[in-house]
Amino acid sequence: MKVNVEIECTPEEARRAMGLPDLTPIHDRYTQLMLETMESGIKPEMMESMMRNWAPMGEAGVTFWRRLFETAQR
Repeated sequence: MKVNVEIECTPEEARRAMGLPDLTPIHDRYTQLMLETMESGIKPEMMESMMRNWAPMGEAGVTFWRRLFETAQR
């Protein structure tokens, strides 16, 4: 027996139904910090250091993305 159920809802409604936390305030703060840092006239080296600290998994995450982009350029 096969049963298909279609539920029409917004992403917000789905998040609440599954009991997932609302990360909007964290995302907004992260974005605000990035914009403030970029507007302050930072150097590229400072941006890389900032991203290492803020990125998921820190140094490992940055290394993963660097390798991915280097591979894609070849």
